[in-house]
Amino acid sequence: MASTSGFLGGIAGNPADVLNVRMQNDRSLPEAQRRNYKNAVDGLIRMSKEEGWRALFRGVGANSMRAVLMTASQLASYDSFKKLLREKVGMQDGVSTHFTASFLAGFVATTVCSPVDVIKTRVMSASEKEGIVELLTRIYREEGVKWTFRGWVPSFIRLGPHTIATFMFLEQHKKLYRQWKGLDSCQ
Repeated sequence: MASTSGFLGGIAGNPADVLNVRMQNDRSLPEAQRRNYKNAVDGLIRMSKEEGWRALFRGVGANSMRAVLMTASQLASYDSFKKLLREKVGMQDGVSTHFTASFLAGFVATTVCSPVDVIKTRVMSASEKEGIVELLTRIYREEGVKWTFRGWVPSFIRLGPHTIATFMFLEQHKKLYRQWKGLDSCQ
C-alpha cells in the first residue's frame, strides 16, 4: 500500500514538482534561458501552452519511483526502528521512541532517495528531453559516483523534520483513537 500510494502521489504531484524545480533553478540559468514564471498558475499555464501538456509530466517516471521509494522506506524503516528500539534497547512505546525511530527513518529515506532525487531534478529542470540512459552516462562521466548523494544534507534537513512530524502526529493520532474506541490496552 505504501508503494501504491507513493506512486499515485508522485503522478498527481508531478506538475507542481516540475514547476517547483524550474522556479528554483531559474535564477541559476543565463538570462536568455530563464523562464521567468510570474507565479505557479502562470508557470503551469505557460508550460502547457509553450511546451504542451506533456511538459507537466516531464520526469514522472523518476518522480513516481522516488515517491515509491520514499513512502516505502519511511514506513518500513520506522516500524523496524521502533520495534528494534523497544525490543533491543528497552525503550518504552512513547515520545522518545517515536522521535528516535522517525529520525532514523528520515535518515534511511533520504539515503535511499538521494540518487533518484538527483535524476528527477535534472530531468525536470532540463529544457530538452534526454533519455535516462544518456542522462546517467553524462552525469557519471562528468561527476563520477559522487553525483548519487549530491544535495543529501539539504534533503535531510527538509525530510528529517517532515518524517519526524509525520510519525509523531501518527502516533498521537493512534493513541487518541485507541482511547476514543476504548482500546487502551492494545498495542
